[in-house]
Amino acid sequence: MKCVLFTHPSFLSHQSMPRFARMLSEGMTKRGHQVEVWTPKARFYKLFSNPFLKKWMGYIDQYVVFPQEIKNKLKGCKESTLFVFADQALGPWVPSVADRAHVIHCHDFLALRSSLGEIPRNLTGWTGRQYQKLIQRGFSRGSNFISGSKKTQEDLHRFLLKDPLVSEVVYNGLNASFKPGDAREARVLMSKMTNLDLSNGYILHVGGNVWYKNRTGIIEVYDAWRSIKSKVIPILLIGEPPTAALAELRMRSPFKLDIHWLSDVDDRMIKYAYIGADVFFFPSLAEGFGWPVAEAMASGCPVITTNEAPMTEVTGQAGFLIPKRPDDDSKVKAWAANAAIVLNNVVMFSDEARKTVVANGLENSKRFDPEVALNKIEAIYQSIIDNTDS
Repeated sequence: MKCVLFTHPSFLSHQSMPRFARMLSEGMTKRGHQVEVWTPKARFYKLFSNPFLKKWMGYIDQYVVFPQEIKNKLKGCKESTLFVFADQALGPWVPSVADRAHVIHCHDFLALRSSLGEIPRNLTGWTGRQYQKLIQRGFSRGSNFISGSKKTQEDLHRFLLKDPLVSEVVYNGLNASFKPGDAREARVLMSKMTNLDLSNGYILHVGGNVWYKNRTGIIEVYDAWRSIKSKVIPILLIGEPPTAALAELRMRSPFKLDIHWLSDVDDRMIKYAYIGADVFFFPSLAEGFGWPVAEAMASGCPVITTNEAPMTEVTGQAGFLIPKRPDDDSKVKAWAANAAIVLNNVVMFSDEARKTVVANGLENSKRFDPEVALNKIEAIYQSIIDNTDS
């Protein structure tokens, strides 16, 4: 099988998408298939230092220069080539190969939903709405799709402008480095790496500052939990540095000295962070899949997350669920108090209860074995090629 893999350009500094594209490329190559990666190069983008100009020059590289490159490269591709799009957000390039064997991986439609007014807390400007229309028109020219969750598949079917020929769900495969270990040893290592005293454990969150990660809610619940005073441990938020609003929220917290942001964290530290945590707290408002939930479970860490899809798809019966943070500010305090009770229950587990929870999480995480995911993807790829040839 010859695959051409379309990926986001490296100059966009995405995090999860390059990892997913790398899994596809390496996985298909390992299975004996030929993989060629096509992605825009930073030509106009690198000519400017101003962020605004770089953004718009990046669009020229992606949507003016690159389509011409695709046209030229297609002349050397055999008819049996399968064109793989690592993300539906690459939709503007789909029309170039819509009449060839192709497949589009779909991860989440949060940006498109926001542009259509479905998410009032994340309103989109005029240019953003036009951009999402361009993406939607593009991926709707496609016929074959693989979604990372049932929730994503449901959204896909709502937004497609025609019925798909192929629409499958394959849960994302995890990086094999996530596995359980000795929590006490991990805490010692984490204490050394962070210069914090984490010997008694900690609450963990991994994510960015985008609205749906709900970092505001995390601090609100942590404050509510500390008022219970059953056990005093800090909380670590791994990811981007806090925004000004989040930093201010922390400063207003009576427990601010125990709220820690960790940025520029490497994979090794994240691995130990999961292993050493008392609980992984992930109250997202929305997701396409929820990688960190599966990563935490695979590392032997209990998980608390939101009781909505796709988080419920990832946790199965192995996690602890809380309602989504309400939009009505008058209800947030009660939400945080109730969530704090769940958080306290998990933190205060006996050793035996924790062993059971960890075992359930490890069993559930087997569903996200990368080899299982890649085998399913490979079979779908081959069936698309076979059906196109026939």
